Amino acid sequence: MKTLLVLLGLSFFTAGTLNKNTEDDVIAALQAANSGKVVDYMDAMIDLKLPDNVNEITNIKKAQAGIKLGNFFEENGITGFELASKRKMGELLSITGKLVGKTQNYNLTIMLKEKAGKSSIITLRIS
Repeated sequence: MKTLLVLLGLSFFTAGTLNKNTEDDVIAALQAANSGKVVDYMDAMIDLKLPDNVNEITNIKKAQAGIKLGNFFEENGITGFELASKRKMGELLSITGKLVGKTQNYNLTIMLKEKAGKSSIITLRIS
């Protein structure tokens, strides 16, 4: 019985640690201005909003979103990220902050959703 309780405790601890690592990895990728690494944490389909688009693009494929995000980082000289907050709401995790650019900063909001013990980006909005 003790063994079962220990194994259950370790599995809950490991699951919490994996999700925490995902959010920390996303934040680290943003701070390094590495858009390619951010794309690694995207879901297969995401919602994307960039300043040059009036409307949010819904259900864009990961590859297309990655190209758009990479172009945005390059065109605006993104050099880092300043974390404002991160909040967990059930299966959702919100990360907000500022992307630091050469000439201006941009507000960033990312929503991650937990699926099968893994968190992935489902929404990315830059304004």
